[in-house]
Amino acid sequence: MSDIGKSVNQFIVEEQRSHPDSTGDLTGLLGDIVSACKKISHLVSRSNIIGLGGYADSENVQGETQKKLDIITNDVMVDHLKWTGHLAAMASEEIEEIIQIPSKFPKGKYLICFDPLDGSSNIDINLSVGTIFSILRCPNDCKNPTLKDFMQKGTEQVCAGFTVYGPATMLILTTGNGVNGFTLDSDVGEFILTHPNMRIPKDTAEFAINMSNQRFWDAPVQKYIEECLKGTEGGREKNFNMRWVASMVAEVYRVLTRGGIFMYPIDSKIAKQGGKLRLMYEANPMSFIIEQAGGVSSTGKGRILDIQPESIHQRVPVIMGSKNEVEKVVRYHQQD
Repeated sequence: MSDIGKSVNQFIVEEQRSHPDSTGDLTGLLGDIVSACKKISHLVSRSNIIGLGGYADSENVQGETQKKLDIITNDVMVDHLKWTGHLAAMASEEIEEIIQIPSKFPKGKYLICFDPLDGSSNIDINLSVGTIFSILRCPNDCKNPTLKDFMQKGTEQVCAGFTVYGPATMLILTTGNGVNGFTLDSDVGEFILTHPNMRIPKDTAEFAINMSNQRFWDAPVQKYIEECLKGTEGGREKNFNMRWVASMVAEVYRVLTRGGIFMYPIDSKIAKQGGKLRLMYEANPMSFIIEQAGGVSSTGKGRILDIQPESIHQRVPVIMGSKNEVEKVVRYHQQD
């Protein structure tokens, strides 16, 4: 019998039942995240109607000007997750320090890192945005978690996922047993399994990269993109198409559904900060998902999930997607 048509809650509970030693805490936490994402989806779809478009008069910890929805969606995530008893602490792209659970609420055994509204620059032009999250176990004493407790490699993730708020709202989820996609049915208010066992084709004819940064790239990336642009005339067996949405959730969702390679490599303009995308709540959860779907994720010089984090807002280069293309870029870095 096909699993297609199951609600995400039914899917998660059945996954829990396949692990007899499970306490149900992760199931409860995922239910809380699903609830928060439904609220965010509603806010995003009505943002212009209810006056939430445009910029706020503030910057986040990275010095980036915040959209009004950056602030509001961060509050939605915190408000939905702080009181449930499943979390020991939280970390958000929008907040410099880790977010402690108020003392009046019970603390759980998990930590969460999240980007509440990835690609928020696209809000005012009606392109896809999303929410990304990564769940870790809280080591040692979960009563008083510190920043050090978050400093775990991506291989230690218990679960990762993201939601795309586009023409349809999609939830992509992995608990280390493959990748599944759920579509929000607004008529009943439920995420329904529509894309079971998502797999990334090993080969692709699409690449996604910000070409405006071309003059700043290192030689291996320059070489790879030049080959893609020349296609069959440059020695490749096929011609390539370029895509660029400026929203990581949209780029990765496309890779999951039809293959491709998504790159935000290191370049001379951002070398001092280590890269563009944040390790803990962007690169790690997306890398976990990509690998679980049969793809590869690398900085160009090493596996992203093997990086030992040094700070909660650490940035890294990202090259991820179809196995054969990512490995080609990695070989070029090794030869450089």
